[in-house]
Parts: sequence; structure tokens; C-alpha cells
Amino acid sequence: MSPSERRSAIMDLLCDRRYETAKNLAALFGVTARTIRNDITALSCTYPIQTIRGRYGGIQVASWYHPYRQELSPQQEVLLRKLMVNLEGEDLTVMESILTKFARHTG
Repeated sequence: MSPSERRSAIMDLLCDRRYETAKNLAALFGVTARTIRNDITALSCTYPIQTIRGRYGGIQVASWYHPYRQELSPQQEVLLRKLMVNLEGEDLTVMESILTKFARHTG
């Protein structure tokens, strides 16, 4: 894996998980923690990445950053809201989370 491919994979992972440690990333990609720190330095020039020092430190991407966020079409949203009327309990909670995450309009 080239450095460019690894950095792209790191960003994908951070956007999915939102937080990770350099140690875990190094183990995942089979490189040293120093290599990961270099990758993060390079990525932070372009992306909103923060590093947190200390015992519980790590690497996180800004909470507002969602590069691949997909949205439902208006027809999909209407259909899901119709189906939601018949849901209750955990199913209703899951449907609400889907609409919150992917719907263009709230309510």
C-alpha cells in the first residue's frame, strides 16, 4: 500500500469511527506509530483532523466533517415517513435515526 493509499484509508476510517489512536492505526496498517503521525501531519494540512495528547489521547476528525454524507431523495423520505407511522419501540428509534442522519428535511 502506498502512502497515498494509506492516507486515504486512514481518512475513510476516521470519518467512519470519528476517533482512533495512532497505535491502533499503526497496527491496522502494519506500519509504525511514527509513520501514522507523519500521515496525520500530512492529512491535517487538508482535512479537519485534531490530535489529542495524553493518556486518553488520539486522533479525531472534526464532528462537522462528513465528506461522503448521502441524502435521501424526497420520494425515499416520504416513503420512510409513511412506514414510520406503523413502527414502535426500537424499530421506531432506528427509523428516526435513519431519517435524522440522511433526510434533507427534519420533522
